[in-house]
Amino acid sequence: MSEQIPHAEVLRTRYRSRLPARLQDLAGPTEGTVDLPLHVVWSGLRSFSLDQPKLRMGLYRTVLAEGQRDDLICFLNKDLLLTQWPVLRRMVSRHLREVWEDAFPELAQTATTTADGSA
Repeated sequence: MSEQIPHAEVLRTRYRSRLPARLQDLAGPTEGTVDLPLHVVWSGLRSFSLDQPKLRMGLYRTVLAEGQRDDLICFLNKDLLLTQWPVLRRMVSRHLREVWEDAFPELAQTATTTADGSA
């Protein structure tokens, strides 16, 4: 009988494989409207206004969870991600959050700084 890889590790491996090399690679827009392709969001809302905080958060949550590396680079912006991370990190899966915070300690730092009130 073959040994099965735990579901959590499968997810972490998938998310790790999609990570950009650096947060600076996230060069997506900071304003306007973003229309996601079908391979990222196949049902429901596909158009997101970056000027509306709830829609912007929905865009980031969707792209982080479903996007490939090129989608992350194209649709996410480093500065917006850092700004939104303290809230966004609670809206994504634990596995996704751990992978991103392990790869990019500055994300974990923004969450810690905001949580302790020193930001």
